[in-house]
Amino acid sequence: MEQGWAPSPLEGLKKSPATPFAVKRRESLSKAFPGKRLIIPAGNFKVRSNDSDYRFRPYSAYSWLTGINGTDAVPDSVLVMEPTPNGHDSLLFIHPRSVRENSDEFYRNPKHGEFWIGRRMTLEETEFAYDIEVRHIDDLEDFLSVTKDSLVVREQDSFIDEFLPESEANKEFVTWLSEARLIKDKFEIDEMQRAVDATHRGFEDMIKAIPSAVGKKRGERLIEGAFFTRARYEGNDLGYDSIVASGSHACILHWIKNDGELKNGDLILIDAGVEVESLYTADITRTLPINGKFTPAQRKIYTLVYEAQKAGMQAVKPGAKFRDFHHAAMGVIANGLEEMGILPISAEESLKPDVGLHRRWTVHGTGHMLGMDVHDCAQARKEAYTEGILEEGMIVTVEPGLYIHPDDTLFPAEYRGIGVRIEDDVLVTKDGFKNLSDAMPRHPDEIEAWLAELWRKN
Repeated sequence: MEQGWAPSPLEGLKKSPATPFAVKRRESLSKAFPGKRLIIPAGNFKVRSNDSDYRFRPYSAYSWLTGINGTDAVPDSVLVMEPTPNGHDSLLFIHPRSVRENSDEFYRNPKHGEFWIGRRMTLEETEFAYDIEVRHIDDLEDFLSVTKDSLVVREQDSFIDEFLPESEANKEFVTWLSEARLIKDKFEIDEMQRAVDATHRGFEDMIKAIPSAVGKKRGERLIEGAFFTRARYEGNDLGYDSIVASGSHACILHWIKNDGELKNGDLILIDAGVEVESLYTADITRTLPINGKFTPAQRKIYTLVYEAQKAGMQAVKPGAKFRDFHHAAMGVIANGLEEMGILPISAEESLKPDVGLHRRWTVHGTGHMLGMDVHDCAQARKEAYTEGILEEGMIVTVEPGLYIHPDDTLFPAEYRGIGVRIEDDVLVTKDGFKNLSDAMPRHPDEIEAWLAELWRKN
């Protein structure tokens, strides 16, 4: 069984375009923690059911520091930054391809055997592609047995968690890894634009699927499936479970059952993002009339959210507080609700921090950081993120919404069951902002024209 195999090197292997950026990121990490051994696992498989695992997706900070993308990522890999007098050596421990001469693994190991899961890179191929010293994962235990003062990312790799002791200092380490990703470099911004552009095409796939999905049982899932096809075709996967919410399902913020029927005359709220191979994800929401035309009530609510989003975007600029764009959007929402006679108090009163009656209809924040994770940099300190200042190179979502549940008697009947959210991905620039998803229509007139054009061509 070990005989009769021809050599099979990877043909045309090139260096990853992420490599020079990952090298600089590791240099910054080294300067931040001199003299410390730094351990960042890629993570293990996660069980879905019994002996079936979810598709592997590496820990974001691991990919950020190595540049390793979704296709090349190998479960159980570990990045070790080994301290030296001049900084750190970067060592990547991986499980390389199972060569035919090792027939036991090749044939019998469903987790790593090439016969089961396909070809992985060799140590040498990985070293070339990602410009990092690579060692076999079997050497990791002996290497770590030589103890040193270490900082570890925990809860990603079961072996690492068991082998190395817990420490309060690990939390500071994870915080640094989160905050270091707040400002995106050129590679990250370009990848985010790729994710947004692929997501735009995915939305057009979903729009084209709407007419044939109307009236179908679980029609929301037909729409969801159209986007998933685009995400897998152009990217690594979905950035998160798609929200496809028709009718009053749009009032449920994290509706992912997606088992509803599309009905003529209703709206459909779609929140979805393609995660590209580099693991950067878009996060975009559009609310669309299922029959192509907004009713007067739908248009009124939609326009209010549209104006709120415009105000929010205008507040995105270097030096602004992170919460400024939320406050700008909420000011428009509250004043709109006052003009409609919905608020029992003035908008000015409602906007006071200890009041907030308008939030009955818009309970979530207006945005968050975006990057490798859909809610990026989540372990950053408040003073660096939610209570911090926007800086050039940050990418945020701007996503106000207004949700009127079908049993909400504070609104006239024609508005009940309407849920609207509009979300775009916004880069903080030197002079203000750039809407990375600006090519996707947002104004209600543009939305109607977009649907009509796509359905005409379809």
